[in-house]
Amino acid sequence: MGASRVLRSVLAHLERGDWQAAHEIVQKDEESALYCWAHGIVHIMEGDLPNARYWYRQAKRPFPGTPSAPVEIAALKSAL
Repeated sequence: MGASRVLRSVLAHLERGDWQAAHEIVQKDEESALYCWAHGIVHIMEGDLPNARYWYRQAKRPFPGTPSAPVEIAALKSAL
């Protein structure tokens, strides 16, 4: 399964609020900036903001001043 297809699966889980299922997938690739961004979104949803900040740094993305999972999910979806 290609990276884009996998990320679409991650997005589907995130949009349903199933961050645990998304986490299972994104933690398998810690090199891809998009996976790291998705990993950060997972931790925003979980409420673990220090961990979310870490993954945003790994993704080389600024951490949002007011973290919003729906806004970040939409941005990631647009980036695909």
